Amino acid sequence: MTRKLRVAAIQLRSGIEPAANRAQAMPFLREAATAGARLIATPENTLRLDRDRDRTLAAVGPEEGDAELKAWARTAQELGVWLLLGSAAIATGAGKVFNRSFLYNPDGKIAARYDKINLFDVTLGGAETYRESETVDGGAKAVLADGPMSAKIGLTICYDIRFAPLYAALAQAGAEIIAAPSAFTVPTGQAHWETLLRARAIETGAFVIAPAQGGRHEDGRATWGHSMIVDPWGKVLAALDHDEPGLIVADLDLEHVAAARAKIPAWRGGREFAGP
Repeated sequence: MTRKLRVAAIQLRSGIEPAANRAQAMPFLREAATAGARLIATPENTLRLDRDRDRTLAAVGPEEGDAELKAWARTAQELGVWLLLGSAAIATGAGKVFNRSFLYNPDGKIAARYDKINLFDVTLGGAETYRESETVDGGAKAVLADGPMSAKIGLTICYDIRFAPLYAALAQAGAEIIAAPSAFTVPTGQAHWETLLRARAIETGAFVIAPAQGGRHEDGRATWGHSMIVDPWGKVLAALDHDEPGLIVADLDLEHVAAARAKIPAWRGGREFAGP
């Protein structure tokens, strides 16, 4: 039986108010659902994009009872789709937050959670320095989830894409689709975004879906945009060529995963890594 799945990636320009960010996303979510997408993904920091540590810690709470998470769950149920909320800040209870992805099923139930493992602590030059670990506690577990058409979906977030062993672990565990919701900086996006996405798709023999943040944000940060969907052979199936909010849709033939891996089985060779 042919396993064809229509997916969508939404590009946003999130600010510091979660309700406003959801309002920004809703027209794209509805458009994607109307176009027949059964899996829709949004970027990293969809709920809140804010570099101000004190303001973030004061604003976010635990997952339980979070009104915005409940609203996103209702959206998945209303649209009847699998919905990957790229990430939200969730209080750890110990003075930091998790950068957490949520995968909702069409009933609005949480099918999987993933806490970003690799935190963005870098100095790019000039005034552009990031210390994600000052606010975020990193996760410790790779996550593989069952999605539409029993597709195996590996969950990653942004900076994770630079860590090939994580992607190898997900492939070895059976991932057919790997999500990479992101908020890439402009310098790193311009230099590395497409190359990294295509490399991870080729290495794993999996589809990679990468919804991105784009443009100048309310907190002053600028992100690259250019959301992409890449197939297991490294072909770009859909992409935006700008940093404005938008939407891309692609049809995935999940049988191409096994075909790509049969042609070049390097993804399963060499050193083994601990998987999900």
